[in-house]
Amino acid sequence: MGLSKTIWATPSEIIRTKEPDHPVLVFAPTVLQATARRFLKGFAGLVTYAVKSNPDEMVIQNLVAAGIKGFDVASPFEIDLVKRLAPGAALHYHNPVRARSEIAHAVAAGVTSWSVDSASELEKLIAMVPAEGCELSVRFKLPVSGAAYNFGAKFGATPDLAARLLKRVQEAGFIPSLTFHPGTQCTDPMAWDAYIRTAAQICADAGVQARRLNVGGGFPSHRTTGPAPVLEAIFDLIDRVATEAFGATRPLLVCEPGRGLVADAFSHITRVKAVRDGEHVFLNDGIYGGLAELPLVGNIDRIDVVSPEGQIRRAAVQPRVVFGPTCDSVDRLPGELPLAGDMIEGDFIVFHGMGAYSSATNTRFNGFGAMEIVTALSLRA
Repeated sequence: MGLSKTIWATPSEIIRTKEPDHPVLVFAPTVLQATARRFLKGFAGLVTYAVKSNPDEMVIQNLVAAGIKGFDVASPFEIDLVKRLAPGAALHYHNPVRARSEIAHAVAAGVTSWSVDSASELEKLIAMVPAEGCELSVRFKLPVSGAAYNFGAKFGATPDLAARLLKRVQEAGFIPSLTFHPGTQCTDPMAWDAYIRTAAQICADAGVQARRLNVGGGFPSHRTTGPAPVLEAIFDLIDRVATEAFGATRPLLVCEPGRGLVADAFSHITRVKAVRDGEHVFLNDGIYGGLAELPLVGNIDRIDVVSPEGQIRRAAVQPRVVFGPTCDSVDRLPGELPLAGDMIEGDFIVFHGMGAYSSATNTRFNGFGAMEIVTALSLRA
């Protein structure tokens, strides 16, 4: 993978000019910076970018240019990447379970914000991290509502345990804070309502005033053909409920969007390798490549079928079973994808809103996955 130095007008121009036989991610820096400014304007606190969703250097550089000053990092690699590209940015090491070697690396790199969700990992941090000026955010979980999949299956303490951990954080001399994640692609703003009110109860039970409350990621991107999610409604709810729940002891707010920041800044060009017996569609990319996330969160139906001449196919849609290029039978998109009925072999399918967990999870399984990243002024096909 690599970023081309050519700046294209649209995905259709790329298709018409290059007719690429390999998958192509199209990056629009103007879209990314506009989304970042939307978060900075609307969210009542510190906005940090979850690097895991797309660690491309151009993404981080454009976020810094737009005014992002914090990054959620989950590994020594991500710590070093951000320190190189954005020296002086706040680093929040919010992967709650770390090897001792990883903790030592982060301490040496000057990380001062950590998350934790268990007593054993908390004691590990207390033993290895200098307490002076360091924040430990206790991560808690609730039953998932309105999210595409459940982060709580892996991370998060129960509210009762979170209260005990928060008290221990304060006793050990660290800055006590709380954090949660409502779940990826969370379209129900009330999930944040429940979490924030529970955070206030955790503080009350622990007898601890949290310095900060990190309301996680989960901010949705535009995945369907309907209206785009109204992020401002989520921002407003978080701001209002934080005041209602905490009153005069309201903590400083932090968020850590990944998908919500970067997804809509990329479109993904794939090519139709075959339409088998007029029924099954085979693409040159699939679940081992840039489409890896679709079986987990569902298909994106913001798609265009484009001819090699760069013209959008506009026939009535026909639901199709879509396979990737590998010889693995599980290399299939979930359900059926609504594709233009006049689509033929050699056409291109452009998936919009593909900036999150596409290049980051791409593999070279079976010899496929040679993805190119190019820049465009617009993502309208």
